[in-house]
Amino acid sequence: MKKFNYLPAIALAAVMSSCGTGGGSSTGNATLENNPLLKESTLPYQAPDFTAIENSHFQPAMEFGMKEHLSEIEAIATNGEAPTFENTLVALEKSGQTLSRVYGVFNFLSGAYTNPEIQRIEEEEAPKMAAHQDAIYLNDQLFQRIKTIYNQLESLNLNPESKRLVEYYYQRFVLAGANLPDAAKEELKKLNEEEALLSAKFGNRLLAAAKNGAYITDDQTMLEGLSDSELQAIAQKDDSGNVQFVLPMQNTTQQPALQSLTNRDLRKELFERSIHRAEKGDSTDTRDIIARIAQIRAKQAQLLGFQNFAEWNLQDQMAKTPEAVTTFLNNLVPAVTEKISIEAADIQNVINKKGNTFKLEPYDWNIYAEQVRKARYDMDESEIKPYFELKTVLEKGVFYTATRLYGITFKERHDIPVYSPDVRVFELFNEDGSAIGLFYCDFYKRDNKSGGAWMGNVTEQSKLLGNKPVIYNECNFTKPAEGNPALISFDDVTTMFHEFGHALHGFFADQQYPSLSGTNVARDFVELPSQINEHWALFPEVFKNYAIHYQTGEPMPQALADKLVKASKFNQGYALGEALAAAGLDMQWHTLSADATVGDVDQFESDALARIKLNFSQVPPRYRSTYFLHIWGHGYAAGYYAYLWAEMLDNDAFEWFKENGGLTRENGDRFRKMILSRGNTEDFNQMFISFRGKEPDITPMLRKRGLVE
Repeated sequence: MKKFNYLPAIALAAVMSSCGTGGGSSTGNATLENNPLLKESTLPYQAPDFTAIENSHFQPAMEFGMKEHLSEIEAIATNGEAPTFENTLVALEKSGQTLSRVYGVFNFLSGAYTNPEIQRIEEEEAPKMAAHQDAIYLNDQLFQRIKTIYNQLESLNLNPESKRLVEYYYQRFVLAGANLPDAAKEELKKLNEEEALLSAKFGNRLLAAAKNGAYITDDQTMLEGLSDSELQAIAQKDDSGNVQFVLPMQNTTQQPALQSLTNRDLRKELFERSIHRAEKGDSTDTRDIIARIAQIRAKQAQLLGFQNFAEWNLQDQMAKTPEAVTTFLNNLVPAVTEKISIEAADIQNVINKKGNTFKLEPYDWNIYAEQVRKARYDMDESEIKPYFELKTVLEKGVFYTATRLYGITFKERHDIPVYSPDVRVFELFNEDGSAIGLFYCDFYKRDNKSGGAWMGNVTEQSKLLGNKPVIYNECNFTKPAEGNPALISFDDVTTMFHEFGHALHGFFADQQYPSLSGTNVARDFVELPSQINEHWALFPEVFKNYAIHYQTGEPMPQALADKLVKASKFNQGYALGEALAAAGLDMQWHTLSADATVGDVDQFESDALARIKLNFSQVPPRYRSTYFLHIWGHGYAAGYYAYLWAEMLDNDAFEWFKENGGLTRENGDRFRKMILSRGNTEDFNQMFISFRGKEPDITPMLRKRGLVE
């Protein structure tokens, strides 16, 4: 996942996801003078010095950064000279660098290494940052200057990227409400501030809910089915020194242990803990928050002249309209429904053959699906995991692929400060030895880390600002016990390739302007680079290079590798069904009208899934409403469909690679030149067509999923 934020891209392009820092601390001169966030770091690539940064530094730096930024904006807006591209738009791109630097670091930590103080700061500052955003986008003097330039666009003789920047700013200002009358602007400001606060609260409540939802026991017999290494990984000592086992809560509906646990009662409890994690009527319950956020977004859209939030939010996406998204999703429903029915029947048959009389439930699916897979392909997860050791996958799989395709090399840096001993840092170089940027990777789950996997920027590439990218990948794999290898599933392998695909999109950015740089693209396009990178995980040359037994050093036998490839189409009705249900649920929330109210979140969800014919009793959405962090906190509102849309794009684009020789430098250079380096400098549909040579075709996606022959 690529994390988005709700903040404007005006010199805040490096800001990712949640938008907070603190209120209440002193901003006196002494504090500011000693604040490391207010000075450019002297480390390579201006990397943050985590040894010098303290929680208390964030708020004074943020307050100063906002004040400085607004002063710069005021100077641009009130400039007595006639508006020009240089004195208005280039000036905007140069503004707010202090604020961008502070938020780049803050959002890195708020996702990967938070604490109560950071969470407090996040909630207190979110409304302030929303107000800061509005002070820019609803500044009429500034908008009139941009509008003047936009109206003169065809006569300005700008290069294509500069022309795109004019169009980008004009659209962003209009969509933010720049054309509204003053009274409507004031109403919009209040809604924006409230939404920002609620979004921050949602993220913090959800983190606490996930932590509280962990299953803890001192009875090892309850955990039958888990391997010795898995048991060691979840074993902890309590305050009295007694060993207890902790199954942490992942952010998806299904939990990894449900594939292995033989105790059905425990599977049911773990599943119930997952689906009800944030609806317990306590301080971690998110239902009141999401109902209000949905209502706010509908009212924002109404003020801006749109029927619903989705219609407003899709204006700059590839899909363009809610109707196009709905048609795309609906076209998948029949094939998915049929496939799920077949898969469920196969699983129920296995359950019955074992002498059981119970009906298949969601918490039975994964363990019995694994048995079907084992019987059909003579393979189970425990057989392949020894060939996927995390360090080997990273260096001989993910990095190896990037070197083969793009000629880039990696050097581990041990002199760059990190916030956790789990973090590794690498410097990236082009084939000619020129530096590309800095990469942090942090793969293990922690209680103070947001769920899921994501890519973000501390700093984004910009020729105008002279910045090279500083990028991070975050995952939530189970950390092995001390001395044990980090063996991961093939799903985890795919996640590593996915997130590094996002990183490549950021590293290969080649833009003048930060607002258009790298991954600052449409949500339904941003997943193309990440998802196409997943394909290389099973590409024969890559696979044999990293799928190596951690003890013997031997590559995975070809017969077993062939089984894995064949099994990759297994259970795809379920996999696509849960993703499709989540995407449909997202659209149902964000096509609410402004006069609609949601009194019962659970009932709304149930009714919504029924309306779109995605209420599969045995296949719940990948994320239920109450823990759908993508849409309530990470910028994918009315955009979760983007994963499936981009899946259509990536499978079709990968056909081009297969048609043209596969893993070659020539192919990599072409993809880098035409997709990865382009940022938001041209129309995304045209960008894809230029690379592929035709309009996207959904058939390769359906074929890879096993939904068509």
